[in-house]
Amino acid sequence: MQIRSTTEADLDTFLSTLCDAFGSVWQSPGESPWWAAYEMDRHLLAEDAAGRPIGTAGAYSFELTLPGGATAPAAGITGVGVLPSHRRQGVLSALMRHQLEQLRGAGEFLAVLLATEAVIYRRFGYGPASYRQRVAVDLGRGAFAVPVEAGGSIELRHRADCEEELAEVYDRVRLVQPGALSRPAHWWAKGAGRPPVSRAPRHIAFHRDAAGRLQGYACYTIAVTDQQRSLRTLTVEELVAATDEAQAALARYCLDHDLVSTVVFADLPPRSPLRWRLADYRAARTEAEQDYLWVRLLDVPRALAARGYPADGRLVVEVDDPFLGERGRYLLVVADGVGVCEPTGEPTELALDVADLGSLYLGGTRASDLVRAGRIRELVPGAALRADALLGAEREPHCVHFF
Repeated sequence: MQIRSTTEADLDTFLSTLCDAFGSVWQSPGESPWWAAYEMDRHLLAEDAAGRPIGTAGAYSFELTLPGGATAPAAGITGVGVLPSHRRQGVLSALMRHQLEQLRGAGEFLAVLLATEAVIYRRFGYGPASYRQRVAVDLGRGAFAVPVEAGGSIELRHRADCEEELAEVYDRVRLVQPGALSRPAHWWAKGAGRPPVSRAPRHIAFHRDAAGRLQGYACYTIAVTDQQRSLRTLTVEELVAATDEAQAALARYCLDHDLVSTVVFADLPPRSPLRWRLADYRAARTEAEQDYLWVRLLDVPRALAARGYPADGRLVVEVDDPFLGERGRYLLVVADGVGVCEPTGEPTELALDVADLGSLYLGGTRASDLVRAGRIRELVPGAALRADALLGAEREPHCVHFF
């Protein structure tokens, strides 16, 4: 077996192999705009001894917003698959190792992905770092405990005529939201993604503040869910807001929609204030909850120095990276919210796997919870609570971008 980098000439082969791996029917690139976002100079093909493709792996070029408001380049891992005829033969592990070494060789220190199965990627050093909920509210129980303050306005548009505004609002909001990923301009230009990046017809409700500035949007559809009883569900696929006021106004707009029985918010962070806004706390039904963005650190000192910190202090961590055969002990010192991380010989306070450090990295998972779960070893009493304070974030991490 050999693994090689691809070029634009390999696109059809890459896609055909990937679709065979997932048991789907391949469409030529011209039939689906999704493939237009692929960066073929960052993709890999595994081939057997006869040169036949047997596995794939790719990467997008994103920016990831970190706690403290900094952004960092992050490889968005995608298109990972192995033909059913070649599974459990080491092909996936070889692809993952080759990819991580290639990314590190190019100077990258962060990789992220959306895991199709939770048990696959932890062994390659990825840990779940952000989470999402699907929440439904029946309109008869959707009143707010405190009315939304007046002073703004809602503007209803169609996806086809507001791409520029969608991109502007999303980019402004993602720069202050830990865990958010950039949406490169060519994704919007080619409609390469899920709505609202896709050009599929959608209703878009924009919120403007009292000064007339766009502060958020809700992308939604309405569908009949029970023909006999004339029940319709409004599904908010994406709600992006720069302020709590804009978020509340957009939620209120959806909950006040005529001829709708239920509103589903398909992607909310677990600690969204929406449930607390409702007069009836139990009116918000959590239909699903799952992990979303997974994070992998390729260079621990660089990654820990790149993010901001809500508290000052120091912590010695020992990080095991069994997949790459590495182990390191590092001292993190934070002063005035800025972290410096270097190798150290000081005694270890917390010992953890690189995947669990990935889970802690964006501030959405607490070290003390992982200690209680047996995933992290606390070698000095109180170290986990110090890690909770140091590695927290000013806002819960949340990612709505699908890749």
